[in-house]
This record gives sequence, C-alpha cells and structure tokens, in this order.
Amino acid sequence: MSSPELIHIPAREGRAVRVAAGRRFRVVDVEGGQVVDLFAFSAEDVGEYASAEHTRVAVSRLFPRVGESFVTNRRRPILFFDEDASPGIHDMLCASCDAARYALLGVSGWHASCRENLETAMAALGFASVPIPQPINLFMNTPVRADGTIDWLPAASRPGDHVTMRAELNSIVVASACPQDLVAINAKGPGPAALELL
Repeated sequence: MSSPELIHIPAREGRAVRVAAGRRFRVVDVEGGQVVDLFAFSAEDVGEYASAEHTRVAVSRLFPRVGESFVTNRRRPILFFDEDASPGIHDMLCASCDAARYALLGVSGWHASCRENLETAMAALGFASVPIPQPINLFMNTPVRADGTIDWLPAASRPGDHVTMRAELNSIVVASACPQDLVAINAKGPGPAALELL
C-alpha cells in the first residue's frame, strides 16, 4: 500500500490535484479555525462539477451527512462524504469570495480570493477557463438565523481537524485556504490547509 501524498496549501492560496475514481482524500485544517473552499470537476469534462444546488436536492438537506454524496450539475455522484473529524459545521450556501466581494467590503486594489485561487490552480493544469461553481465551504460557520439572515461566525474547527472524501468519478479537486479577512469566518485570520491523498 502506497503512503499518503500530502499537498500543503499556504494561507490565502489554492491547489488542484487529479483524484482517480475510488481514491480517498482528506482536507485538513492545519492550524484550526480555517475555512477551505472545495471544488470538484469531472476530469473528463470540467463542464461537469460538484453542484451545491443539485446536491441539496439530492440529499434533501442543506449539506450532506457522512455516508451521502455530493452530486454534479448532471446529477451524478462525484464525491462521497466518507468521514468528518471536525465539529461538523460546514456551508453550501455561500459563493466563493472574489474581487467584487472584496470591493463591496471596502478593499481598494488587489486581494487574494478563492475564485482567483481556483482559476490559478486550474490554469496550472492547463485549463485556461473553467466554470466557477458554488463551493463546498468546509469548516465554514455561517448559520441561518430564524429571520432568514446569515450569521458570519468564526470556524469552529481545531488544529488537524479534517474531512475525508472518496472520488466517485475521475476528478480534479481544488482546495482553497480562504483568504477572507474582512468578516470573521477565519477564526485566527487566514491560515494554511492541506490535501492528503490516501
């Protein structure tokens, strides 16, 4: 049995990796309190990708539980939720941060973003243009209040907390260590993450 392959994701950056169908991987919050935007594309056609809205319909809940799958915009399982070694608080309602979001928050000039991290990571694999799906926001603590508004709370994950997924299709997986530092979702400010191929 081969040893796991560890891919370090520096704070505010993203990484992409090809994951064969049937292979498991972990997304790790290295220092705790860090949101990780996770994307998954079909390796055969990046026009097919893990879709939040299709997944919510498939599992009849806002976020899958362990033992359920994330599905694509073509309603095929792409990631199986194998293990959750974290407080179990995640989000699948919020879009990834981008330049427009930071401008609306008052940033003047460039700011790292999960959208740019996705595009940069996919470009490194030869994809000049890709769809920008709503991400699977691991460890993100954004509960919906009784009046329907969203609260922006610090991630409750601890150092080393992780989730484990199994690829159901030959996939390209992208993880972004979210650089958001203007709302309180990253408890300690942006920190690193890791992908571990099992």
